[in-house]
Amino acid sequence: MEFGFLSLVVFFLALGGMIFVHELGHFIAARWAGIEVEEFGFGLPSYKIATLFTWKGTEFTIHALPLGGFVRPKGENDPNVPGGYGAASPWKRIGVLVAGPLMNLITAVIVFSILIAYEGVPNSTSVKIESVADASPAQEAGIEAGDIIVSINGQEVTDIQPAIDIIRANLDTPVEMVFDRNGELVTVTAMPLSSRTPQQGALGIGLTYPTRPATFIESISGGATVTAIQAATLVYLPVALIQGLIAPDQARLVGFKGIYDMFNFSVQEDVTSRQEVAAVQATGAGTAPKPTNYVLSLVGLLSISLGVFNLFPIPALDGGRILFTLPEILFRKRIPTEYENMVNGIAMLLLIGLMLFVNVMDFVNPAQLPLP
Repeated sequence: MEFGFLSLVVFFLALGGMIFVHELGHFIAARWAGIEVEEFGFGLPSYKIATLFTWKGTEFTIHALPLGGFVRPKGENDPNVPGGYGAASPWKRIGVLVAGPLMNLITAVIVFSILIAYEGVPNSTSVKIESVADASPAQEAGIEAGDIIVSINGQEVTDIQPAIDIIRANLDTPVEMVFDRNGELVTVTAMPLSSRTPQQGALGIGLTYPTRPATFIESISGGATVTAIQAATLVYLPVALIQGLIAPDQARLVGFKGIYDMFNFSVQEDVTSRQEVAAVQATGAGTAPKPTNYVLSLVGLLSISLGVFNLFPIPALDGGRILFTLPEILFRKRIPTEYENMVNGIAMLLLIGLMLFVNVMDFVNPAQLPLP
C-alpha cells in the first residue's frame, strides 16, 4: 500500500493544526486582555484568498499557504496606538505571548491523556508478549502475542530487563517458558538464536507491560506528567549538549522533510498494525495486539516541542519578546520600541536563514531520526 499521499495529508493537518492552536491561544488571550485583533488568518501570512467573516473588529481570512495561522493585533509594534498590543500593560502583553505556547502544552496534555485512557495504565509487576515476529523461534514454538510470562527456566519473571537477560544468557540453548494465556498456564520450549541480529531479537518477541483500564484522573494526571517530563527534557537539552552528555548529532534540528519522514513512518506503522489486527479478528487466529498510535504520540511530542521552543529567550520568538518586556516590570522602564523591533527583525531574518539551512540539510544529509 502506498502511504505517501496519506502521510502528506496527515503531515499538513497535524502541523497546520499545531500552529493554528498556537495562534488561537494568542487570539483568545488578546481578546481577554481587551486588545483589538485586526486579523486572524488561516494559513501562513501570504496572498489573501478571501475574507470569511468579521467578528468584533477581527477579520477572519484564508491565505494561500495552507499551514497553520497567524494573529495580527492592532498596534503590534506601536505603543502609541490606543487599544493595541503595544499600548497594553506589560503583564497583558506577557499573557498574550505565553498563551500560544501554553495552548500547545495543553494540547499535548490532552493527546497523552487520550493515549493513556486508550492504552491503560501499565502493570510493572509482570511482562507481556507484545508482538511475535514472523518466521522467528518464538512463532515456531507457538508463543502468541498477549501471553503473560510467568517464568523462564524456572525463574519467576516480574520485569522486562531480567527476562531479556535470561534469554540472552541461554543463546542456542532451549529455554522453558511458562505463560498465562487467558487464565490458563501454558508451557513452551523455544530456542533463542545467536545468529539473529539485535534488531530481530534472539527469540523474535517484543516485550511490554500488561495494562489495566485507567481512571479519568489517572489519564489526566498521566498526560500532564508525560508532558512535563518531555518539556523538562527539552529545556535541559542545551545544557546536556554543553556538558557533552548528548552527542550533537543526537540533538540535530530537523525541518519539514524530517518531520514528514517521522509522520510517514508513523502512518505506515499505525495503518499496518490496524490491518494486522483486522486480519487476526477476521480469522480468529490468536489474540490480536492493540494497534499502535504513533501518529498521535508524534503530535503530542511535536506540540511540546513547539510550545517549549517558542518560550526560549530568543528574539523574534515569544520567549524573546517576553524578555524584552521584563525590564518594564522590574525597572519601570520600557526598552525603546524601535530597538525591540530592530532586534526582532534581525533575529527573524536569522531564524529564517537557519530554517532554510536545516531544511536543505534534510535533503543533503538526512538525519537518522529516532522514530517513535
